[in-house]
Amino acid sequence: MYIELRHLRTIRAIHQAGGLARAAEMMNMTQSALSHQVAGLEDQAGMELFVRRSKPMRLSAAGMRMLKAAERILPEIEMMEEEFRALRSGKTGRLHIAIQCHACFDWLFPVLELFRHAWPEVDVDIRAGLAFDSFPALQREEVDLVISSNPQPLPGVTFNPLFDYHPTFVASSQNALAAKTMIEAEDFRDQVLITYPVGRDMLDVFTEVLTPAKVEPRAQRPVELTAVILMLVGSNRGVAVLPDWVIRDVKLNADYVTRPLGPHVVTKRLYAATREEDVARPFMAHFLRLARSEPVKLQRGL
Repeated sequence: MYIELRHLRTIRAIHQAGGLARAAEMMNMTQSALSHQVAGLEDQAGMELFVRRSKPMRLSAAGMRMLKAAERILPEIEMMEEEFRALRSGKTGRLHIAIQCHACFDWLFPVLELFRHAWPEVDVDIRAGLAFDSFPALQREEVDLVISSNPQPLPGVTFNPLFDYHPTFVASSQNALAAKTMIEAEDFRDQVLITYPVGRDMLDVFTEVLTPAKVEPRAQRPVELTAVILMLVGSNRGVAVLPDWVIRDVKLNADYVTRPLGPHVVTKRLYAATREEDVARPFMAHFLRLARSEPVKLQRGL
């Protein structure tokens, strides 16, 4: 027996309408075409599906069995069709994000808060466990976007520029380096450097300043949370280098000093890596627009 979705829709429509004429009107087809479809279905089943002498037209026991199947299957199919329509129109989708930057949470959450109001049907998640195996995860479609300041030539991946930022030195106002106007690699030799607990290749202070100058700090202390880093720095337990959007508030606090890294001011660019085919999706394009504009407001203290 070969059952098509149109057969299930026919059974349901006739049951709801109570007759062929009204069911044909509901289904936007002629009564003779609907009657022919029912006859063909009954031939396949080898039994009557309707009690035709009754008014309104009733389902037989076999017809009731098929109706139960229709009431179970058709809502799932209709839901899937609606999801596909929404996907085609760009109203829904998935945005799972991996982050190669601990400090990015400071601007990412405000961006996501704006995004969720505009795209409530998009499934958003942050996959922190994939943060440092993120590009292979992007290519395997385990995540949909990677926040990174280290673009790489990867097939099928686009690095969408977001905004520039300055890795900035921050120390206690009691630290000896507070008297300097610019901080260079040699200044770190006798300092405890407080960093996020990631590899040196993920830390701007090493990639842009210390490693090229072949300078080591006196000690390195890994700390998970930005707030704790700033608390330790304010207590003169060490110094740190953080993106400028993170230290926007401490600039006004007398317990801290902030200084540019030198001898030339260090500028980095943050990117959102996506699969090439996803860039044009409406919700992805909107997220990228927000991620370019909102962090700049934080940098400017707005």
